[in-house]
Amino acid sequence: MSMSTGSGDATLSEINVTPLVDVMLVLLIIFMVTAPLMQQGVEVDLPQTDAAPIDSKEQDRLVLTIQKDRKIFVGETEVAREELEAKLTANEKLKRDKELYLKADRELPYGVVVDIMALLKRAGVDQVGMLTEPPPPAT
Repeated sequence: MSMSTGSGDATLSEINVTPLVDVMLVLLIIFMVTAPLMQQGVEVDLPQTDAAPIDSKEQDRLVLTIQKDRKIFVGETEVAREELEAKLTANEKLKRDKELYLKADRELPYGVVVDIMALLKRAGVDQVGMLTEPPPPAT
């Protein structure tokens, strides 16, 4: 709305939103490009097996990952082997649920995985689920 004072000089009181729209579109494009990059995890070459899939409703499950170079991750946080038992014992979710999912690289020696499973038992984990990949479809 503009007000007329009778002199013919009218003041324009409307806001120009074109620069705001331009900035918002640029921000939208930036977020659309970077959002898929934010979904990162720990890269592990899992063994393949015919196993029943885990319920997709368990989004907040606790996952312990062991990479080929024997780096250990709880979720996406790297943990030293010496500190692992203390970290797991202090974990509130683990105290409550007493279950954990284990992702171990297929090239790890069997003894390394068994050693970690024994450590999990000492830390109070009653149920250990081992994550695998389904085999490729037969052609």
